[in-house]
Amino acid sequence: MRYPDGGGLTAEERARRERVRFAAAELIEAGVSDQEVAQRFRVTRMSVNRWRRALASGGRQALVSKGAGGARCKLSPGQLRQLRSELLAGPAAHGWGEDQCWTLARIAEVIHRRFGVHYTLPGVDLLLHRIGWSVQVPARRAAERDEARITEWKGERWPAIKGRRQTWVPGSASRTSPVRG
Repeated sequence: MRYPDGGGLTAEERARRERVRFAAAELIEAGVSDQEVAQRFRVTRMSVNRWRRALASGGRQALVSKGAGGARCKLSPGQLRQLRSELLAGPAAHGWGEDQCWTLARIAEVIHRRFGVHYTLPGVDLLLHRIGWSVQVPARRAAERDEARITEWKGERWPAIKGRRQTWVPGSASRTSPVRG
């Protein structure tokens, strides 16, 4: 799936699939079995059966591509570019100074303030994927963390605390059958 483009198929891919359906329709009308059509076009028999039913009920017009799936984006391509630049400016530029993390609720508020469009939180998540952004979870670490001291501790102190690994010794996990040695 191509997230920056909104996911799904491009117009060329939809047209190619439509051509496959029309070619399959010719074979279906000629009386070829679903299994043979499926093998010929490398699709499932269920797809061929769906095409057969559509062809029977609505003719070839029923096999025409219906276009991109899902709801239309509420923002124009220009507005999506503006939104991207608004997000790149950071939360502080929009009045959130306490931390520098974007949340879905904050982004929804920016969209409403800037463009007058309401989005649900799941809708904002899908919109972010459309413009090539993904959810980031910040690592929770102490502000006082000292990487150099941690590395030093791991190299010097931890081996002394951990001790040497014991070599193999015959043993048993059973309480009733201790090892005889």
